[in-house]
Amino acid sequence: MTTQQLTADLTTALQAHYPAPEAQAIAALVAEHLLGFSPLQRRMQAAAPVPAAVQAQLPAVQARLLAHEPVQYVLGTAHFAGLELEVTPATLIPRPETEELVQLIARAYAGQPGLRLLDVGTGSGCLAIALALALPRPARVVAVDISAGALAVAGRNAARYAPLVELQQVDILQELPAGLPPGSLDIFVSNPPYVRESERAVMRANVLAWEPATALFVPDDDPLRFYRRLGELGLRLLRPGGGLYLEINEALSDETQALLRGQGYAAVRGVNDMFDRPRMVVAIRS
Repeated sequence: MTTQQLTADLTTALQAHYPAPEAQAIAALVAEHLLGFSPLQRRMQAAAPVPAAVQAQLPAVQARLLAHEPVQYVLGTAHFAGLELEVTPATLIPRPETEELVQLIARAYAGQPGLRLLDVGTGSGCLAIALALALPRPARVVAVDISAGALAVAGRNAARYAPLVELQQVDILQELPAGLPPGSLDIFVSNPPYVRESERAVMRANVLAWEPATALFVPDDDPLRFYRRLGELGLRLLRPGGGLYLEINEALSDETQALLRGQGYAAVRGVNDMFDRPRMVVAIRS
């Protein structure tokens, strides 16, 4: 078996469940991960023989993928903002639109050292770690999550890339993060649960069956419950002029903005992602 054959055979098998372009992309990720290749190396080494030890892993990997398990969980890694982060079913898989949130904040605070940032619902630590690396140093970055399992993953990722990130287990609906006095934050960022229960019907099986429900879903009768709490905490913890940066449900951008304006935030605005979907909201502590 060659590298090209491995990729082609896996692509064919995956097309039973995935569109051809997605099947091909997943197969390429698997080949690169198992062989330790970059995308360029995979193409350059198309005719190279696949080691027997790698071939032995393929049946189990293929079976997990055909059971709709996300490729990131199968491989144990996800690429985010130039980083290779560990992910497990205790954490959400980082999305490209979350990278855009990193870029938005990094641009807004370029050239400002000494920033203090809180990330709520950190999961794999993707936002906190990427921002710790992207913001001018030194910056203090605190990341909280309710899940001990997620924090264990975030801790390993932080140890690899940004060991000064501070991690805390906090139920943000009930508690406050420790060690953050009122008015002490410059940046408050969160990608909280925002998918309404009624939206389960349009979600893919590999999300519903594998990613943590507590990090995804909110009740239909109170879909902004986390945003209401985040807004309250932002008013307490942000300094005047500090920024609240939120990833949102694209169907609830206007409602989220109205909530924050009602809480007294200034310069509230929606931000569209690369696909021109309303996926972020920014607000300033007045």
